[in-house]
Amino acid sequence: MAAVAGAACVAALVAVVLLATSAGGSSGGYTVRAIFDDAANLTVGEDVKIDGVKVGTVGSVTPTPQARAAVVLNIDNPGFQDFLEDASCTIRPQALIGEKFVDCLPTQPRVEGTKPPEKLKVIPPGQEGAGQVLLPVTRTHSPVDVDLLGDITRLPEAQRLTIILNELGAGFAGRGSDLNAVIRRANPALQGLEQVLAILANENKVLTDLAVEGDRATAPLAADRGRLVGFINQSKTVAQATANHRGALGQNFADFPAFLEQLGPAMERLGRFADQTTPTFEALGVAAPGIDKTFENIGPFSKSFEGFLQTFGKNAKSTASALAAVEPLLSLAKALGKNAKPFAGNFSGLLTSLRSTGGLERLLDFIYLGAGSVNGYDALGHFLRAEIFASTCLTYSIETNPTCSTGKFIGASASSAKASAASAGSTSVVMQRTLAVLKGMTPAQAIAKYPGSITADAGAVPGALPSTSGATPAAQPVGGAAAGTTYYAPAEEGSEASGMLLNYLLGN
Repeated sequence: MAAVAGAACVAALVAVVLLATSAGGSSGGYTVRAIFDDAANLTVGEDVKIDGVKVGTVGSVTPTPQARAAVVLNIDNPGFQDFLEDASCTIRPQALIGEKFVDCLPTQPRVEGTKPPEKLKVIPPGQEGAGQVLLPVTRTHSPVDVDLLGDITRLPEAQRLTIILNELGAGFAGRGSDLNAVIRRANPALQGLEQVLAILANENKVLTDLAVEGDRATAPLAADRGRLVGFINQSKTVAQATANHRGALGQNFADFPAFLEQLGPAMERLGRFADQTTPTFEALGVAAPGIDKTFENIGPFSKSFEGFLQTFGKNAKSTASALAAVEPLLSLAKALGKNAKPFAGNFSGLLTSLRSTGGLERLLDFIYLGAGSVNGYDALGHFLRAEIFASTCLTYSIETNPTCSTGKFIGASASSAKASAASAGSTSVVMQRTLAVLKGMTPAQAIAKYPGSITADAGAVPGALPSTSGATPAAQPVGGAAAGTTYYAPAEEGSEASGMLLNYLLGN
């Protein structure tokens, strides 16, 4: 009974081991089921390496219905548990005694930025190796070991050839396509060569154009091979000189980043300068025809100017003595200019102020309006009241010309001689008193010196003043109330001469 129980336990243990082996020998890690054409001498527990670093072990090696070997790879290193669709594995010898290991590459090198391939597919439930990651036979390699080739060297040459032919005939009979696929997968170099040939086949037109254009480009070089050889020789000389100054060149490359940092702002400023000068160059383009015409006319002008310079030189010889004589005047002119500088500055400020404030216009208005206010206007027209003398040696004096007819001033009627005489007498008294005031007398002194009274009808006489006796009527302007001239009514204090003077000055 004890023997039977022990045998049952051993059988159960063997069954558990076999189940674990068939399931891939994984304890929940990352398991890859790689299909190889041949896995001879590869045993369970062998190393799985990536770039020479061990990342796992071989879990099991079992045959498949397609007469291939299914090798379960247990990847223990978590950094390599991401095999992609372009992954590959190769069985390689690890020692001279026939020991093997599996060399894998999770993905192929690619250009940075290229989209990576998808991850390997997981075997679905119900199939052999369910839950494992499948690496197809197209991504595995089984090279022929050197020791297998060395086994046939022990026999004579004839037997070696016979063995090779027999074995090849028995093994590859009717399997030419399989043999082709096995040979391509057996050597990674052949597989890479096939990929290169496929790429070249897809780019055959580009290669044809490259050959044609290359032949066309090299034809001038072949025709002028002497210069090409000289260029190569000179390139050699330049390379030697560069090698002799490699220290300075190295320093230049070391300083190049700092130069680029300073070049950036400089180029920005240059760009802004170009933007600002663009309108200038556009305007210059518009003015280009005129500039061309100017340069065309410069030739004749230069010839004419040459004659002018010759004449000017002759004149300079004759005027040299005169210029030498003028030299003392230059110092005087310099002193005059120095002394006149403050006056010129003030005069310039005055003119500037007059121009900016309208002073010139106001001065002309003053002259015009002053002349209009100083001079009078009566029934006969304008007459002068004031006159400016530029010399103090002259005196102003007013004398009545006896030849003048009084009728011209008083406007008397020809039918009444008596009224004319009376008006003339009144006017004479007014004029005498007025002239006395103009000579410096006071109004009281003028009245005392020229006594008399103004007739009652003096109001009909232009310019006559009313009598001081009785009520003082309002003064009338010359030419009547509608004449529009100013007038003055004397005050009741009896300042008759003062009122007469003001009425005279005001044109009444």
